[in-house]
Parts: sequence; C-alpha cells; structure tokens
Amino acid sequence: MARILVVEDEAHLANGIKFNLELEGYEIEVIADGVLAFERLQQPPAFDLILLDVMLPGMDGFELVDRLRKGGDFTPTLMLTAKGLPADVVQGLEAGADDYLSKPFDLTVLLARVKGLLRRRDWARSPEHGPQRARIGAADVDFATFEVTTKGVRQPLTLLEAMLLKLLVQNAGRVVSKGEILEKVWNLSPDTQTRAVDNFIVRLRRFVEDDPREPRHLVTVRGAGYRLNLEPATEVPEERRS
Repeated sequence: MARILVVEDEAHLANGIKFNLELEGYEIEVIADGVLAFERLQQPPAFDLILLDVMLPGMDGFELVDRLRKGGDFTPTLMLTAKGLPADVVQGLEAGADDYLSKPFDLTVLLARVKGLLRRRDWARSPEHGPQRARIGAADVDFATFEVTTKGVRQPLTLLEAMLLKLLVQNAGRVVSKGEILEKVWNLSPDTQTRAVDNFIVRLRRFVEDDPREPRHLVTVRGAGYRLNLEPATEVPEERRS
C-alpha cells in the first residue's frame, strides 16, 4: 500500500488521521513542523502522497509545497486547512498542491480524497486509460514516469501537469474547454474563477513547443479553450496564444 506523510501540528487531528489511514492499510509518518517536513522529504524513502496542513510552525504549507515543486519533488499533495474560501483553494492549487480539503472535514471525505488522488495518479500512468507515451513536436511524453524529454533533456511533470497533458492527448485535435479541464483534472466546479489552467498551459508549452511564445502544438482557441495538435500546423494558427 501507499506510503503517506501527514504534516499536521494539531496532535489529536494528526493522530486520528494516522490511526484511520493505517486501518486502511497505508503506511503513515507524521511530522508537526513545516521545516522538519521539508528536510524529511529530501531523504529516502519517498512517499506516494503528502497530506499537508497550511498553518504550520517553521514553514507554512503554501511555502512548503512551492519549495518542493521548485526543487523537483512532485509527490501528489492534498492540502488541509481551515481556510476554505475559493481564493484559498485557488492559492493552494496554484502553489502546486494537487487537491484541497477544508477543515473541519468528515473522515469518509478525507479517505475518499486520498484514494482519489492515488487513483488519479494511477489513471495518468495506466495504459488502460489512454496512451503511455505521446510525441508532441520534438517532445516525447512518458506518462508512466511523468516525464517529458526534449532534445535529450528530461523534465518531470506534476500529477496535475501529467493529467492535463493526457487529457489533451486523448482529445487531440478537439477543443477542450477550461471548464472541462477544471472538472476532470482539478476536480473543481467548471465555473471556478482561476488562472491556474492558463498557468499550467504556459508551463507545458515550455516543454512541447520550439517557441512557447508562438505555439503551434498547444494552442488557445479564443473564448473556447485549448487544442492540442499532435502534428505540426502548416500555418501559424489564428487562435490567441496566451
């Protein structure tokens, strides 16, 4: 079963989460400090999932997940916080979290989110749910390892980046709306107001485009969404490119 790191400074809550996740068969480690958690995540063995509180001593959850992502650690992360406003959810996702759960929460909801994140990871990697590899221009995408290789340089993908790219590959040539992406990748309402999708598209273009400022594969269709062209376009598309 999966190994999960719980980063939570409320001892009674951390112990309750640990107890119930262990009943489900997961291997659990608990740390109550953001700095100590960051240091632990630099050491083996690796974790399959992180449950991360936002308000922590030493380093808050937003900074922790941001530093992990910038350092190349893309372990799926579920943020736990008393801040449940849409703006807080968006901040967590844009910092690099893969899901967000507001306190107080029901235990069954937490267990469902944990299983859901691990299932989404497996969906992105599984050959049963679309191709394991894709060629986009000069970029070779490996969904089994969550890596993009361009001109011999490998770049790891986060869970959400891999899911977004796989969704676009599965629908190559078709316009995929931002609402569909929010629902299928972010597990959010289609009408959620956020620039997270746009920011992810910008990052993915750095991996798959010769010139990210003039995209020919991953293009924006004004007012409709995004379209992935697996074959190079014969003409520069007229869609907006930002």
